[in-house]
Amino acid sequence: MNAPREFEDLLTREGRRVLAGTHALVGALGEPRTRFLSMEGLIDRTKAARLRVLLDQALPTTLERIDRPIPPDTIWKMREDYAETLPKATRASTVYFDRADEPGARAARRIGLDAMLRSASFHAFAQALAGRTLARAFGRQVLCYGAGDYAGPHNDHHPGNARARAGYVDLHLSLSSPAVDHQWLVYAKAGHLSEIVPVHGAATLTAYRLPFWHYTTPLVAKRGKAAKARRWVLLGTFLYA
Repeated sequence: MNAPREFEDLLTREGRRVLAGTHALVGALGEPRTRFLSMEGLIDRTKAARLRVLLDQALPTTLERIDRPIPPDTIWKMREDYAETLPKATRASTVYFDRADEPGARAARRIGLDAMLRSASFHAFAQALAGRTLARAFGRQVLCYGAGDYAGPHNDHHPGNARARAGYVDLHLSLSSPAVDHQWLVYAKAGHLSEIVPVHGAATLTAYRLPFWHYTTPLVAKRGKAAKARRWVLLGTFLYA
């Protein structure tokens, strides 16, 4: 079994309406006050489950571990009260597609995942949500969160990149195993980290108009099922044309 060749093949009838330009979500990320969308019902749950099983079988032994704890210096080198600075701390596993010779990238090509994340319909779906033209070339990544994995507060701003410094769009497909109890995304609204949404669905789409402050809480497994608890995230990063 391979991944669908086109992202469109995963979509429900409602999801295809986004591609057709007839869904209320079309252009939603272009609204001034909308920086984040969490969407259910756009991905076929049966097809999502098959894809998750394929990832569980093909990718775990090839993943590259990310383990960036909070540096002790963030406390012990402080010289003023309330002068904290917090670099992004995170713990997860990943496949980087920009390194074609890596085991994870080779495995992704073998099962057709690379092709699906390169597909025209993946780009078209992100562009429909963005409500504006996105660059044809885009970045891809696979993340895998296991029990206790998380991403600390960060804003995904890249002022050193001339193409990205004015903002860009991310599209994430989350595929969580039945062993996952919960994982949440917390994000800022009106300057406060006050919004929280679940991201542990079996077929959840999230879309971001970056940059903005957010973090992902540690993944919690159901009792006795930590070894089988995984949340796969298939993501694309799209610059504006």
